[in-house]
Amino acid sequence: MLARKSIIPEEYVLARIAAENLRKPRIRDHPRKARFIAKNGACNLAHKNIREQGRFLQDIFTTLVDLKWRHTLVIFTMSFLCSWLLFAMMWWLVAFAHGDMDPSTENPSNSTKWTPCVTCVRSFTSAFLFSIEVQVTIGFGGRMMTEECPLAITVLILQNIVGLIINAVMLGCIFMKTAQAHRRAETLIFSRQAVIAVRNGKLCFMFRVGDLRKSMIISASVRIQVVRKTMTPEGEVIPIHQMDIPVDNPIESNNIFLVAPLIICHVIDKRSPLYDISASDLALQDLELIVILEGVVETTGITTQARTSYVAEEILWGHRFVPIVTEEEGVYAVDYSKFGNTIKVAAPRCSARELDEKPSILIQTLQKSELSHQNSLRKRNSMRRNNSIRRSNSMRRTNSSLIVPKVQFITPEGNQSASET
Repeated sequence: MLARKSIIPEEYVLARIAAENLRKPRIRDHPRKARFIAKNGACNLAHKNIREQGRFLQDIFTTLVDLKWRHTLVIFTMSFLCSWLLFAMMWWLVAFAHGDMDPSTENPSNSTKWTPCVTCVRSFTSAFLFSIEVQVTIGFGGRMMTEECPLAITVLILQNIVGLIINAVMLGCIFMKTAQAHRRAETLIFSRQAVIAVRNGKLCFMFRVGDLRKSMIISASVRIQVVRKTMTPEGEVIPIHQMDIPVDNPIESNNIFLVAPLIICHVIDKRSPLYDISASDLALQDLELIVILEGVVETTGITTQARTSYVAEEILWGHRFVPIVTEEEGVYAVDYSKFGNTIKVAAPRCSARELDEKPSILIQTLQKSELSHQNSLRKRNSMRRNNSIRRSNSMRRTNSSLIVPKVQFITPEGNQSASET
């Protein structure tokens, strides 16, 4: 370390560090804007100060379905426990009112025959066990009803009706939670980033969507919305202003056949909110593009919806998605490891408006890319030639080193004779 420090003067090191700091662009850290839709499709929205909480109880079934799983399981367990305890108390009161709890009735005399309302119910514990047997229809056989008490028959009918209602509501709630439509949307994937490139002579905003399951989404359609903060001419600020933008689809119904991953394209024209945005202005834009995919699940017939969004930092200008569908032995194979991979392509850095006003910009950009491509090919060919020449020279050197030199032998008479071995 001392020798290395002595080689480079300290003044030179300081000057070099200062020059490197001047070359590096200084990027100011700015707070990241909250996105309206997360990448997984969840809405980033918090409801606060809701005064009319009773509206949620009016639609109790939807409220139970929307609850978290831990809350649903707690309500499921407590509903059964509360019903068992409630009817256990009723059975205990019926037995107490009839006198079944009296110890003298346990061993009656031969002259009088005692008939209880429910046999073998002598405490609250036995009444609780009988309540469980009635509602769950287990029927162990140790406790059973008799014809002595009409009130007990009424309680039995009431408990059966309440038990059926609780079973229907809670099991239906759990079924709806397990078969919700957004569960199917977990296998509908979008590319992590979107791209802007030239397609058919126009700038286009593109992203890729795919379905991981073999069961298809019927009548699938894609919608794109732009969410941004705008201000009206009257001075009104709209924090979440939604604008629909068209999707380039040759089918009039806008339905897609999602049998393989597709690249959804939006042509940036006069109707697009991206019409006046250039590559340099994209990073400064405060906008969010929301993608919504809707369709019907083929196996269940439930309508599902998958969502994602792209902010300005997630849009690559001058890139294109690589192809991932290939034909192998008569079968189309999809390589999902390259689902979000992109490559750089020639694209003008100006906005779509400037490109429409000056079409020569696109021609010049394509010519420059063609020249750069030819130059790169020439460099590769020259490098290959140089490598081949170096290899041939190295092969000659190795062959020349393998040649055996001539050796001269001197005889005792003094004559020299050359022999080659």
